[in-house]
Amino acid sequence: MVWQVADTAKSVFSVEQYEDFVTVQAESALRHVASSHPYDFADPGEESLRGSTDLVSGELAQEVAARIAIAGLEVVETRISSLAYAPEIAQAMLQRQQASAVLSARSKIVEGAVGMVEQALERLERDDIVSLDDERKAAMVSNLLVVLCSDSRSTPVINTGTLYG
Repeated sequence: MVWQVADTAKSVFSVEQYEDFVTVQAESALRHVASSHPYDFADPGEESLRGSTDLVSGELAQEVAARIAIAGLEVVETRISSLAYAPEIAQAMLQRQQASAVLSARSKIVEGAVGMVEQALERLERDDIVSLDDERKAAMVSNLLVVLCSDSRSTPVINTGTLYG
């Protein structure tokens, strides 16, 4: 943060140590601004500390300016140079990122699998390859979804009987 004395008379009578005063006020403002935004994962329409550094820097400048104006000081410029998780929460945030990635991937897999099952059923009906009643369609849907969504390779099972006893 870059700051300057704007009103010497006010500053002489308001504070004894400029540097200490500005440091305390800047840290307090930074904590306030940082606590009002998520670090990384913002909801739609919400600004994050990492994703909106210009906006956050502007908010920080306004907050610090308001705090130090009573001492005849003004902010020239503020800039956030680096953001990092505290070591004690870094591992938890990494797990959160990994979990989010897994959920996103799973969602894509399920979306694709459901689309493939719909296409298979439509084609079987359209080309009159096989006639399936609701129970057989349900069994086919279940089997296809298990195969398409599984993490491991599927092992085929050949049905030599019938679904009906």
